Amino acid sequence: MVEHDFRYTLFNPQHTLIECRALVPGRYQVTGNGGSMHKGDVLLVTLKGSKDLSMRLTVESVRHLINPRGQWVAVASGPVFNELEILTWQVKCDSCEAVLDFEFAVDAKLGKKARQPAANARIAELGWSSQGERHLCRNCQGSAQ
Repeated sequence: MVEHDFRYTLFNPQHTLIECRALVPGRYQVTGNGGSMHKGDVLLVTLKGSKDLSMRLTVESVRHLINPRGQWVAVASGPVFNELEILTWQVKCDSCEAVLDFEFAVDAKLGKKARQPAANARIAELGWSSQGERHLCRNCQGSAQ
């Protein structure tokens, strides 16, 4: 298993994601150029409409195209979103007043009740901690211990 990074970047135009579309929730058709794609490999792809969010897809099958050279089409499994919503929120550290502006993805069909758990998961991914309404940045977590 190999991990291929197809997140949006201008630094490597030979290794690009052409299209990623949902076939059904949790299954995606991905078209790309470059890389040596195989069944079981992992793709990192940027979420449409996001500045810095990505998702991990596991390749179930791949078909390498003859023309154009280097292009491939894969079917992959990944996160289940019935209706993807990308939100931007902001939190302040309750100790030092540092501010974190962050994006997170949530399934819009789950409603507003799904937003807070998704936001808390994203805050934790970014190294902050949250207990209820209180938030601590990485620096303040280290000094609190």
